[in-house]
Amino acid sequence: MRDGIFLPHSSPLTLALPHPLALTRAGLSGFPSPAQDYEGRTLDLNERFVKRPSATFFMTVTGDSMTGLGIDDTDLLVVDRSIDARAGHILVASVEGELIVKRYEMLGRRPYLCSGNAQYPPIPLSNLDCQVWGVVRAVIHEYAV
Repeated sequence: MRDGIFLPHSSPLTLALPHPLALTRAGLSGFPSPAQDYEGRTLDLNERFVKRPSATFFMTVTGDSMTGLGIDDTDLLVVDRSIDARAGHILVASVEGELIVKRYEMLGRRPYLCSGNAQYPPIPLSNLDCQVWGVVRAVIHEYAV
């Protein structure tokens, strides 16, 4: 499976977008003020998802091997090279020259890269050329509208 296309990312631009405060209530107790949605809050997606700009890149996923873990074909990944990989992290790695996205797991006492789709068996890392490119910090899924 080919899991991605590396998209280089230069220093992020600041773009503050409207971000109204959304509150959830346990029950109905009247109507909220219509002005509540326009309180002037903003959200910069780079500030939210890019914790270390010099170590962050974006990657578009191709394939279906991670669908069970919420990563679908054409999703955008935010990948941080500064995070040390641990079991349970989703990684971008080069394995035998192929760039893939998998979850790093210890099965028994051996390291594996595992898919989120049962059609793809775990990849044992013993005796393979594997270089971790980074840890996936966020997944951005765009709905077809």
